[in-house]
Amino acid sequence: MAGVPTEPASPPPVVAVVGPTASGKSDLGVALARALGGEVVNTDSMQLYRGMDIGTAKLAPDERGGVVHHLLDVWDVREAASVAEFQQLARGVVEDLRSRGVVPVLVGGSGLYVRAVLDDLAFPGTDPDVRARLEAELAADGSGALHARLAAVDPAAAAAILPSNGRRVVRALEVVEITGAPFTATLPEQREVYPSRRIGLDVPRPELDARIDLRVDHMWDRGLVEEVRRLAGAGLREGRTASRALGYAQVLRMLDGEWDEDTARAETKRATRRFARRQDTWFRRDERIDWLPYDAPDLVEGALAAVAAEPG
Repeated sequence: MAGVPTEPASPPPVVAVVGPTASGKSDLGVALARALGGEVVNTDSMQLYRGMDIGTAKLAPDERGGVVHHLLDVWDVREAASVAEFQQLARGVVEDLRSRGVVPVLVGGSGLYVRAVLDDLAFPGTDPDVRARLEAELAADGSGALHARLAAVDPAAAAAILPSNGRRVVRALEVVEITGAPFTATLPEQREVYPSRRIGLDVPRPELDARIDLRVDHMWDRGLVEEVRRLAGAGLREGRTASRALGYAQVLRMLDGEWDEDTARAETKRATRRFARRQDTWFRRDERIDWLPYDAPDLVEGALAAVAAEPG
């Protein structure tokens, strides 16, 4: 009847496509966005870097199926990654899309970045003096010594962070020193900021390892070494985050004469397989994720059904 007010439509839920590297997230994200009238929001921390294309398996514009992609090519390779900055950028994009009735489709395997968008997480600031002192200690004493210190003050964080991951060990110790609280206190119980549907791609371990090996070979064939050489000229070695990215770190060591090319390629495969295991472990802890076989013939239909299902 004319003149009767109608209830405003509720903003659409946020869809997230997650899982380990080389599981097919990018293609499924595009398919879901096309089916839902959505747009893709990148949640891969390394795809945020300009010029890091081949080694991050970033979809080229002609591979995106006409779907708008947000938060690609945001940072210069010399900038350190900041999940707090990403959180602010991503939530701005998500809120804009939802206000227009567009479904945000988060795509990426960086688990903390996904949670930073969807869940009620607060990230403490940084203290340049504390950070500089801890990084000096890292350079002098190595990550193992700092990891032992972290284990004494925050055992849960130490259990979750590899002793070799000096950057994360430093960050955890910095948070403990600044806040006086455990680093793990920044990851509270799961509490959503937006209603979401989370789709995980399940790949059996042997198949995932084989897919990773093929992906690395494909990256090499497409010119990863040349990409890293070009980025090295643009300051890649100065970037605390980008210089340690999978593939990029190994090729830099090759360019510096530490490894030959075969070793760099083999080490990239080994490190990527290990990283994929950690990704899978992270996502498996989240009971809100609906896991689907990566190679199901009706994968898109199954994902759409999971999106449409009532949560819980």
